[in-house]
Amino acid sequence: MIHDVPVLSLNNVHYRIASDEETLSIIKGCDLTVQSGETLAIVGRSGSGKSTLLSLMAGLERPTSGDIQLLGQSLKSLNEDARAQIRAKAVGFVFQNFQLMPSMTAMENVLMPLELFQFPNALEAATEALHKVGLSHRLNHCPAELSGGEQQRVALARAFVTEPKILFADEPTGNLDETTAQQVQELLFELNEATQTTLILVTHDSQLAQQCDRTLTLQHGRLDALDMATEHRLS
Repeated sequence: MIHDVPVLSLNNVHYRIASDEETLSIIKGCDLTVQSGETLAIVGRSGSGKSTLLSLMAGLERPTSGDIQLLGQSLKSLNEDARAQIRAKAVGFVFQNFQLMPSMTAMENVLMPLELFQFPNALEAATEALHKVGLSHRLNHCPAELSGGEQQRVALARAFVTEPKILFADEPTGNLDETTAQQVQELLFELNEATQTTLILVTHDSQLAQQCDRTLTLQHGRLDALDMATEHRLS
């Protein structure tokens, strides 16, 4: 269900990187409004700035200019600690390279955000989250003992276990073979539907993008509605 209050909005957001030789403009005046409960895909070629834009939306990076409102708060008015608090309480992440702690078991990886921010009933919640992704039999295995698909399922369990209001996914199937990618894709949207979490994902996979309510393309630093010619080039 989509509600009236935006969970995320961007107003004329720019992001530039300066060096001794030149200033590189990566994001050039992006505007965006995302409603609570919406699923949004942002597609574009490798190097188009998709991951940078995702980092800006989540408050991991600061825009050079413009404003980003996340869960009703302007990120430019917050320091890093305050932005981290918002992410801890209400934001989930899924990455292409899983970002699991290699020395921790699947259970410990999922427990980590729960214990770090003192969620109640952490052990029960982590166990249930891993059960939902089909890994009840792999609780005590470390990432090196898991397949790529299993590692991403642990990452999904970790992302959803805190019941975030918004989930950012950066190429969530990019490191997986076609069959495993399809399984993870289905699981991602199944979990998202069950929790009614706002989902924003960046991908070059048009099939994955088509599962979302809305798809935008990032080209030349700007966001636009995806057209058929762009979709063909990305396929």
